[in-house]
Amino acid sequence: MNYLKRWLPGLQTLKEYQMAWLPHDLMAGLVLTTMLVPVGIAYAQASGVPGIYGLYATIIPLLAYALFGPSRILVLGPDSSLAALILAVVAPLAAGDPGRAISIASMMAVTSGLVCILIGLLRLGFVTELLSKPIRYGYMNGIAFTILISQTPKLFGFSVSSSGPLDGIVKIGKGIVSGQANWMAFAIGAGTLAAIFLLKPYKRIPGLLLTVVAATVIVGVLNLDATAGVKVLGPLPQGLPSFTLPRFSYSDLSNIVIGGCAVAMVSFADTSVLSRTYAAKNKTPVDPNQEMIGLGAANLAGGFFQGFPISSSSSRTPVAEAAGAKTQLAGVAGALAVALLLLVAPNLLKNLPSSALAAIVISAAIGLFEIADLRRIFRIQQWEFWLSIACFIGVVLFGVIPGIGIAIAIAFLEFLWDAWRPNYAVLGRVAGIRGYHDIKRYPDARLVPGLVLFRWGAPMFFANAEFFHQCVLSAIKGSPTPVHRIVITAEPVTDIDVTSADMLAELDHALTESGIELRFAEMKDVVKDQLKRFGLFELIGAADFYATIGSAVDAYLVDHSVDWKP
Repeated sequence: MNYLKRWLPGLQTLKEYQMAWLPHDLMAGLVLTTMLVPVGIAYAQASGVPGIYGLYATIIPLLAYALFGPSRILVLGPDSSLAALILAVVAPLAAGDPGRAISIASMMAVTSGLVCILIGLLRLGFVTELLSKPIRYGYMNGIAFTILISQTPKLFGFSVSSSGPLDGIVKIGKGIVSGQANWMAFAIGAGTLAAIFLLKPYKRIPGLLLTVVAATVIVGVLNLDATAGVKVLGPLPQGLPSFTLPRFSYSDLSNIVIGGCAVAMVSFADTSVLSRTYAAKNKTPVDPNQEMIGLGAANLAGGFFQGFPISSSSSRTPVAEAAGAKTQLAGVAGALAVALLLLVAPNLLKNLPSSALAAIVISAAIGLFEIADLRRIFRIQQWEFWLSIACFIGVVLFGVIPGIGIAIAIAFLEFLWDAWRPNYAVLGRVAGIRGYHDIKRYPDARLVPGLVLFRWGAPMFFANAEFFHQCVLSAIKGSPTPVHRIVITAEPVTDIDVTSADMLAELDHALTESGIELRFAEMKDVVKDQLKRFGLFELIGAADFYATIGSAVDAYLVDHSVDWKP
């Protein structure tokens, strides 16, 4: 039983469930339904699939996550941050065929689910930490911009086929100038968008529900779909999603796999951040690997029941919390309410205008933009700001799927640069301050005659081995007195590879021939163990490794009879 609880956290929640929570969860589920339905439909259309599949992708994943997910508060479902990713794969492959579109999107969900589960089982939940905050901002800003451009034609009541955001802007302009815009549809969409933002500050008012109901009633009462050509959702199919194996062409498999992996990374990044936020808020532990398994199970289940990729929602989760949700039973109640709608009243939203759905997606896309924190980053670290802009431009110019490759490449280069050209310093003694400090920061620092204290600020590996060698020789050359000994203060060094170990052996030999002794201070035991395996520890000599910089300086003063007071 304990084994099942480990992999099925929902069973543990059920065991600990208190009946006093039930009214809160049921009420939260009903409140949540008012968002799940319009948002699910809107994000489905933004992803390139018919609206009904947004409800299918809401019902099944919520039920699956309630069983496999570790968080008691997260709400999963179709999400704006994934819409552009899904559309980038579905639109060119489906070629306007709705059945083919949902098959491709469902296979993306299956791929994403398998990737998430595999990463969770391998306990690789840390992978999302590989993208720095500025790079995530640039990537998400690019996605938000892409969504914004893709939904703008629907807001004006017409459609365009574009190869990217920039091409989309040109075609939107041409469409408006040539008279394709339906201004009644635009009035409804713009009014919906304005109402969403006006009501957003009032947390207790279901603004999204009110605006959707108002737009639907206006179109239905005035018969605007027939009299003014306003596009509407139309009747939804009655019934629940069925188990279906996604069908796809093997020629499309590579695009589906790449898209599914991209979705897995973005959705888990969103989910991990959101789960950590609520775990800290509710003072509960968070398990990123089980979170990955829960997210993967939800995507996998959704993919086999006519759904498409989903993620956690930063808009629906707070609604559930504000409505008093105690556990994932709130999500289950919401899923069952959506299912009941499909069984009993599938025509309830048939007059929902497409421009209002576009307004919902646009409002979500605007919320994805991160501007304020980028201003802060620009003030404190401009090169990281420009990395973020480069990521944004990459997504806009080359598309969402290539954009994530660009984001990963930039992240890798950023990491490599930091380790390839790390901070290093020559240390001296500063009056009035304990310890030894960078002489560039403290020009008046006192140096020990004949001794160079050299600090290296990163692990030593193949990419920075030669640079380390050059910096050590440069530090010796820059000494104001003839150098008898150099001490590498290696406390920041957490790892060493064969290339850098061989370089140290060569450096030790070259320095010895020049009459200079090589010593180390503050080296971690784990790094010493590596040197022992490489045979370098014995070559240099166990006595030449000092526990502290102070002891290294004291030993030098004694060995060379130098009269110098710290």
